[in-house]
Amino acid sequence: MGVLASAQELLTAFIGLEMSSISSYVLAGYRRDSLKASESAMKYFLLGSFATAFFLYGIALVYGVTGTTLLPNMTAVDPDSTLLKLGLALILIGLGFKVALAPFQVWTPDVYEGAPTPVTALFSAGPKAAAFALLLRIYATVPAATRFWFWAFWVLAVLTMFVGNLGALVQTNVKRLLAYSSIAHAGYILVAFAAVTYLAGNPDGGAAAAYARSPLLPGQLRPGKIRRLHHRLRARRPGRKHLSLEDYAGLGQRQPVAAAVLSLFLLSLLGLPVTAGFFGKFYIFKAAVNSHLIWLAVLMAINSVIGAYYYLRLIVVMYMREPNAETKPVIAVSPR
Repeated sequence: MGVLASAQELLTAFIGLEMSSISSYVLAGYRRDSLKASESAMKYFLLGSFATAFFLYGIALVYGVTGTTLLPNMTAVDPDSTLLKLGLALILIGLGFKVALAPFQVWTPDVYEGAPTPVTALFSAGPKAAAFALLLRIYATVPAATRFWFWAFWVLAVLTMFVGNLGALVQTNVKRLLAYSSIAHAGYILVAFAAVTYLAGNPDGGAAAAYARSPLLPGQLRPGKIRRLHHRLRARRPGRKHLSLEDYAGLGQRQPVAAAVLSLFLLSLLGLPVTAGFFGKFYIFKAAVNSHLIWLAVLMAINSVIGAYYYLRLIVVMYMREPNAETKPVIAVSPR
């Protein structure tokens, strides 16, 4: 992911993308004795292979037109070339799969649900941050991408926000609900991307994209954390997982600390003032307004209101529903 995020050349980016992808496929199927984990890994692998093919074919077309794979050397190319536009479109499809943009998001709920929970946490932030970094680099460096991708970002942002938030409304599985929430947030980040170079350029868009990123970045996964993640995964055994909304009923009474922390995270995703999520959405909204993307800002505000329903629904279940007598603790505390 570090190679992918820092790549200045398309083949280097492809190598970083493949290294990240193959590792992700392995992590998704880490629980080999779980059918759901194996299913999620297989779906991720098959769909990821198609996305990789789009990305590589896009690189081939761009190289055929420009004669180079170095991004800084593509500034003098005719931006109206049809083959160049097609190549950039295929690259956008390949990276759109990695960041779960609609309509390339179909893998996300199944993979997030089937993968081990620590792995799902990594998927929701690490690979997306790296892919968004490359997407922004291409968008800001290649003039043809700056011209061609603007309206693509506009349409994909709206589609991704609505698909993510409307899909989350009908979910009863918490991991699938948060998977659709991550799709919606990818749409919010695209709003910032659309504002980066609109008209004469808007520096607030880049700031918004930086503020919108998740705090869990690849560089924070130090060896010690990776070893602890490995031991946690090995210690897990197949059994009943507390993933349904009903499993969280009365969590505020049974485990008040866990419920309070989860509520804080949900309110941050909602964008409550003084939380990190609020500042991310505020800077994105400000960038969109300053770039005169009023309709995009309005649609983003509407989606934020839609998202409030399912975030608050989980909080209501935790604090305003009676606990089920058969429900075990959501978080098991180790005796060590």
